[in-house]
Amino acid sequence: MEHPGFPGAQLELVVKFKPTVPPREFRAGRRARPIVIKDCGRVELEADEQVTFVTESGGEYDVARKSWGFYATPSLNARLGQFGLRPVLVRSAQGKYYLLLREAGKEAEFDSYIDSEQLQIVCWLDDQATLAEMSERRGRG
Repeated sequence: MEHPGFPGAQLELVVKFKPTVPPREFRAGRRARPIVIKDCGRVELEADEQVTFVTESGGEYDVARKSWGFYATPSLNARLGQFGLRPVLVRSAQGKYYLLLREAGKEAEFDSYIDSEQLQIVCWLDDQATLAEMSERRGRG
């Protein structure tokens, strides 16, 4: 199968991407001006397949499908940091918890977002001492 991005090359697509055309738009957040999110499509993965999302600055975020579910992030205390991403667990005013990944160099934007969405930082998930303490509490230290 030829792909316009790879002229003359044979490209077999293993990952199935189903674009949403036009993207489905929905509002999110608690701001006076809600954020508009665009749902651009779906990726279907078989067990032991992975997709990598990249930022303009070269950051990478992997999601790997397993037979039992997903590896939702690269290692919290190693590869994410190498890719310029810092994992943080936050809690909303409604008591919902979210895992966010802050991009290096975007600290001010992140802090502004946390304030405007009234989120509380529960803990940074790349801190070795925090991870060790959590592990010990679970009896797996």
